[in-house]
Amino acid sequence: SPRCVINCVESLSGVVKSGVLVLDDGWHILREYMANLHSAGQPGVGDAFLKWVLSNQANARYCEQVSINITDSGEFAEFPDDSALAGFDPSDRKFVAVALCHPEYPPNLNAVDTEWWEYETVLTSHAVHIENLCPDQVIAWRLHNPKRP
Repeated sequence: SPRCVINCVESLSGVVKSGVLVLDDGWHILREYMANLHSAGQPGVGDAFLKWVLSNQANARYCEQVSINITDSGEFAEFPDDSALAGFDPSDRKFVAVALCHPEYPPNLNAVDTEWWEYETVLTSHAVHIENLCPDQVIAWRLHNPKRP
């Protein structure tokens, strides 16, 4: 929705202007950003954000880095060991691991990825904070999917 787009742009702008982005020092998050966005900063807001991240990822004023560990089975050791999270997207687990490694447990910003909505209750029980940027769409999705986790 237009409101969702505005919320996302404002959130990214807020991080750039006055926030701190938490990343992992092994570039797991950066590699995902780079696989889905253009590092030249064009043509969209997400691309501009990636360019800013790449320019500032080593600057502690804007970005903080934490170490996350990969187990022998390829999982992130910091991801909660909870059977209720067995279906949570493996590619999103790095974001949970990073949030849990940081002493302030920063929020994960989510626009319309329904899996974050599905697992919000169980993630919250593990001290993972999710900031849904598009609550109107969360409500609509939950109305149509009442039996999901």
